[in-house]
Amino acid sequence: MTTTAEMYEVSGENVAQALQDIGAKLSGAEGDVVLDFSSVRRINPAGLRAFEDLAAAADEKSVKIVLQGLNVDVYKVLKLARLTTRFSFVN
Repeated sequence: MTTTAEMYEVSGENVAQALQDIGAKLSGAEGDVVLDFSSVRRINPAGLRAFEDLAAAADEKSVKIVLQGLNVDVYKVLKLARLTTRFSFVN
């Protein structure tokens, strides 16, 4: 059985809304979901809550979330929020 990765680009303007939309699409996802964060430089509290919700939805649906091109500052926020273990990271 071949699994394919779905890829979504997340823009820096509205991270929270983008993550909520992607979380809603997880029900039909098979395999990995790759999120390109190369244009995101920082996240706000709403974005962090959306990350938490996305991680919970991915765990519930057994989908692996891969974050690509993540800024170091955003990674540090996820690390402090103890969310890094729930995602995979690639450059």
